Amino acid sequence: MEHNSTFPIKKSELDVLRDEASSYLKSVSWEQGARAKNRDKDAKDESILLYLSRANNGSSVSVTSVSKTILALKKRLLPDSIAIPIHLNQTLYAVQEGITLGTWIKDSYYDASGLSSLNERKSALDSSGKREYESKMQTATAFMLFATSYYILHQIKPYTSDDLSVMKQKFAGIPEVSLLSPLKGISCTLFYYDKYLAHPDIIKSDKDVADFTAVFFEAVIDEINLRRSSLEYTETIVDRTYKLENSDFAISGWENTFQGTAKSVEFNKIKFEQIVGNRDAKHFARRLTERMLSYDFQAQKNPFQELGGFMPVFMGYGIPGTGKSMLIAAIATRLKEHCDNLDIPFLFHPMPDTLISTFQGGSAEKMVDWMKPLQDPTKLIFAPIDDAENNLQERTAQGVSAGVKEVIGVFLRYTEGAYAVNYGNSSIGLFTNLPEMLDKAVISRVQGRFKIDGARTEHDFLDQDHLWWRKFEKTMPDFVNMQNPVNYNYLQDQGLAKNMGEILNVSNKPTEQRVLEAYDIAEKQHKTTDHLFYATLYKEIQKIFPFFSSRDVRNIQSAISLRLTDFDLEESWFENPEIYFKKDYDTKFAMLQELMKANMKGLDFSEIRRQEVVRYLDNVATIADTDFKRQVEGRVNQLNIEMEARKQFDKS
Repeated sequence: MEHNSTFPIKKSELDVLRDEASSYLKSVSWEQGARAKNRDKDAKDESILLYLSRANNGSSVSVTSVSKTILALKKRLLPDSIAIPIHLNQTLYAVQEGITLGTWIKDSYYDASGLSSLNERKSALDSSGKREYESKMQTATAFMLFATSYYILHQIKPYTSDDLSVMKQKFAGIPEVSLLSPLKGISCTLFYYDKYLAHPDIIKSDKDVADFTAVFFEAVIDEINLRRSSLEYTETIVDRTYKLENSDFAISGWENTFQGTAKSVEFNKIKFEQIVGNRDAKHFARRLTERMLSYDFQAQKNPFQELGGFMPVFMGYGIPGTGKSMLIAAIATRLKEHCDNLDIPFLFHPMPDTLISTFQGGSAEKMVDWMKPLQDPTKLIFAPIDDAENNLQERTAQGVSAGVKEVIGVFLRYTEGAYAVNYGNSSIGLFTNLPEMLDKAVISRVQGRFKIDGARTEHDFLDQDHLWWRKFEKTMPDFVNMQNPVNYNYLQDQGLAKNMGEILNVSNKPTEQRVLEAYDIAEKQHKTTDHLFYATLYKEIQKIFPFFSSRDVRNIQSAISLRLTDFDLEESWFENPEIYFKKDYDTKFAMLQELMKANMKGLDFSEIRRQEVVRYLDNVATIADTDFKRQVEGRVNQLNIEMEARKQFDKS
């Protein structure tokens, strides 16, 4: 869905509407519908729904005041305090600003849809004109409530708890939502919002006010979404984006970036030391976490992006059973611990298994819902895709479903192109046993890659066993009656490497035959320290692998940049966040540049460039060959089975 044009929401225009918004908070009157009144009559008296249905004390019209209720809450929660508690204040402000913005959006829809002129001729309309008028009135009300709720959520999200499930359990839904007119819509919504706030079981603390507000206005958005299909005259809603000036807030049709972002998914806590082997993967994961944590929330950018050391998309690949899931959990654990320590909001946002839908267009919609939260600049986001070959497999392969193609289309659009926004606060990790089955365009988006190869050395296998038998040691000290190794302390090799140079078994030449041939041709014409060497090499590689393109060259460049920024952040920066993490963007950037310069003194640019090019091209060849080899092995296996079957058959 393309949005044609962007319209600014000017702060000065909102100022004019603020009084109207605060008058709604001072008082609205609402007459409950019969259905809302009769809900849950049989339930016990303490039921919240019954409480809501008796909200009018018998009279038909009720007047409520949100601002009075908030003051009453202040008295109940903090009887001795003079100032309004911080969350109460923020919430009241957010709701007022939300109504102000919603009113602006409604006025804009009135003008764009022609409802303003219908309104002026209201008394003279014929029956089809009346129908159009009523229909546009409902759409205007729905869009106003959507915009109001959406802006309230945008403002209140930084103050709400990570986990809103307890509040959601207390919340019993909204008995009715009126879309008859904007005034009725806002009156009905605020009436129930107010009733909930006044209920003694809902709000137990200052923080609850913010949490409840988020849950309530999320529910309003859900209600509007349920009715969206019955709304008409929505063209002037879906064809444009409204952007609030001097802010990152925008409304694009009915899109809801907050969907699914209320809560991080639970994960098992795992330390890197508990993962055996995988030095490359652990080192990469550690660098990724340090880089994400350098993101600046004020400037909404990351100094590592400018230095060339940030990877919005990376890939970990290896044979089954080498610890991909453990690695995902370890990255999430490390990020969460540092975020808690630095007081930064963190979202662990794995791709759900149920993404591919059998309905046409359903997968694309689910994928957009999953990708959208990655554009939220107010938190750090780690978004792993485990078994990536399931949802992102080569589109040209036989039998690939339409759903997979939709998912890949959305993935590509959001990772590069007009939709792609990367502030340097979110990273998508593809984890796969079968990188050769991934779509070529998806692989070309990958800016950092590492092997997940599990235990590789004698010490690795020693440690893997040690992690298992030490459990017996704890419960029965002398039970494990075996000798320990003489010159090795358990887990001593499982720590983190200082830099990539320690890990790379640098081979001077490519190991893949075809890459080696291309390398030799280039080396005969130029020295490896000549720029022309690489131009010739790439040209030769393209002859062998026609899919090798400028994007691969860019990926090689970013791999080299990663090596140049392959330095540790100072230990003291983590112990005392004021030194670095809490500094402003420019200071952080200058500090990193110093570290980078110091780190580069020991490096040789042409050698690092050569190593990374060799590593990348070997990788390209491996992935291309594996697919072919797998098909050959499958065929050989089939022939062997047939031959064996013939032998057995002949014997019998």
